[in-house]
Amino acid sequence: MAKLQLAVVTAEGESFSGEVDAVVAPGGLGEFTVLPSHARMISSLAPGILRFDQSGDSVSLALSGGFLEVSDNIVTVLADAAERDDAIDLERAESALARAQERLASTEADTDLERAMAAVRRARVRVNLGRRRRDRGLN
Repeated sequence: MAKLQLAVVTAEGESFSGEVDAVVAPGGLGEFTVLPSHARMISSLAPGILRFDQSGDSVSLALSGGFLEVSDNIVTVLADAAERDDAIDLERAESALARAQERLASTEADTDLERAMAAVRRARVRVNLGRRRRDRGLN
């Protein structure tokens, strides 16, 4: 069966590189799936979970946004940040979510609401992925 070559790149370097069976991405307009022989495309990515199957294992990464390109069975993800589910410290992620929610609820005039809402979305993705891993008993 045909495979996809996936590369997930952040400012810190390559987070993942390898052959995968399929990629499910959090597109700017909703979740979408990339299978082998997919048409060429470029999409923005919203904060969310990037999932892919590799050798029968399902892998999940928390993304804080970015872009995805598909061309000739090569999928390139340029992400602001990408974190594997097994690398998420759930307690730390929950604390970050609480801080982001406090900033959002703040009535101070200098609070940048757009940045505060983005921080809540990013933190919520990490918490949800960390909890999903914990609930499956993988921690």
